[in-house]
Amino acid sequence: MSPTALVVMGVSGAGKTTVAGLLADRLSWPMAEADLLHPQANIDKMAAGTPLTDADRLPWLGIIRDWITVRAEQGESAVVACSALKRGYRDLLREANARVRFVHVAGTRELIAGRLHLRTGHFMPPSLLDSQFADLEQLQDDEDGVTVDLRRTPEQPRPPTPDPFTSPFPRHHRPEGNGASAWTPGLKRWAPAPCWR
Repeated sequence: MSPTALVVMGVSGAGKTTVAGLLADRLSWPMAEADLLHPQANIDKMAAGTPLTDADRLPWLGIIRDWITVRAEQGESAVVACSALKRGYRDLLREANARVRFVHVAGTRELIAGRLHLRTGHFMPPSLLDSQFADLEQLQDDEDGVTVDLRRTPEQPRPPTPDPFTSPFPRHHRPEGNGASAWTPGLKRWAPAPCWR
């Protein structure tokens, strides 16, 4: 079976890292946190409350695409937490030498804004949330992916994690039941050393 990359996407504060961690834990796949791969100029810009442009994001997305390719060439599937807000950004990630599938963690602006105001220690200020929603382009019918509702938190009974080996994901899947494993620390993570903060 060819390697698969699951990209957990969505706006800041949606819970991408938590969901990606659950997937990586369940599947025993390495995980990359895309926020750790931003160049310092991007981090400084966001911390100052300035939205990133396409020109800011494209080199960063190229780093993520290449990381997926390296894993795939080693025969590894992987999980990535990455906003991947626009169709063009996702098209760039799909250039990786792997099957790239998207899991969009979606919620209302009000719900995510409430979560952002509780988050500490992240360079992305809540003031940029509106710009993220303005950039967000929903998964299209021809894209390999699924949209899930973030109203179920990791502490609540959870629907089954979408199966990355079924083809294709059902569109806008809303499974019922429970079953995802609890969060556990110590998952395999990757980021270049200079990006750790």
